[in-house]
Amino acid sequence: MEAMKVVHPGLDWKAVVATPTNCSPEGPRMNIHKNARLTPQGRLLMVLRIEDEGWKVADAAAAAGLSERRAYEWLKRYRAGGETALHDRRSTPARYREREPNPRDAAIERLRRQRMPGEQIARQLGLPRSTVGAVLRRLGLGRLKALDPPAPVVRYQRERPGELLHIDTKKLGRIDGVGHRITGQHSGMVKSRGIGWEVLHVCIDDASRLAYTELLPDEKKESAIAFLDRALAWFKRLGVTVERVMTDNGSAYRSHAFRQRLAGTGLKHIRTRPYTPRTNGKAERFIQTSLREWAYARAYQSSAERGHAMQPWITDYNHSRPHSALGGKPPFEKLNNVLGFNT
Repeated sequence: MEAMKVVHPGLDWKAVVATPTNCSPEGPRMNIHKNARLTPQGRLLMVLRIEDEGWKVADAAAAAGLSERRAYEWLKRYRAGGETALHDRRSTPARYREREPNPRDAAIERLRRQRMPGEQIARQLGLPRSTVGAVLRRLGLGRLKALDPPAPVVRYQRERPGELLHIDTKKLGRIDGVGHRITGQHSGMVKSRGIGWEVLHVCIDDASRLAYTELLPDEKKESAIAFLDRALAWFKRLGVTVERVMTDNGSAYRSHAFRQRLAGTGLKHIRTRPYTPRTNGKAERFIQTSLREWAYARAYQSSAERGHAMQPWITDYNHSRPHSALGGKPPFEKLNNVLGFNT
């Protein structure tokens, strides 16, 4: 298909034909400003009339519907950079002037490092609160906690299996057909909103990373206690003697019934610091692995199908999947080595 030709009358009333040179469909697309009089091809036509055909700038500008001054601007850009210079340029500056040191900013920073709130800084320096807030955000001191040194990363690993078990939960939306999280498309997908939740309960051994999981209807204290009993029985069958249990501060774990159940089994209960999930990091990390390699690994047609896929995955995780924290060994191999079952 031949590109459309643009015909304009010249000074001698002869037809002048300009054929666009870069109308290839493979070329880059550009959004023209809605008030622009000319496209890049129209600008090229105008400057070629001036450069190659000898038109006067005023006549070429009038034929293009531009002012003479603007025609000179396009001509200048064409002579400096050729045809590519006739395309729209970004509106951002080519370079920025570096901000010079400001005594006002230095005073705000000095007072902030004395842990003074922004309102007090503004009152003491006689500045608007908005100005002080903008300066503090630019300096990265918008929050007082930015003044505190980052907490050191404390990594630990128990020596004996059963010395510490990490317990946690993760809510999963029920499935009634493939949704947008798998396909990435929001239109025409199954709407599963409002069909409820199911809860993944996890229990992972700190020393061996051995994991026990169940999908339960809720995370109430009755479900948490029943899961605890089954997890302890599972570890006992493997020869693991449990000493401590770590949980977060969920209502089920803070309940009197859960604490009494732990006390009845002689286990010590450790709760994490509020709003600090990294304290229970091994359970959190295992949940991320579960979501990536099982729960969201493929498109499930129903919650039941996802539940049936959990047991084969957790079996592979415990028996075959190499674990980086265990030197590339699976959890069961680490457990057997520590308990002395492997020679």
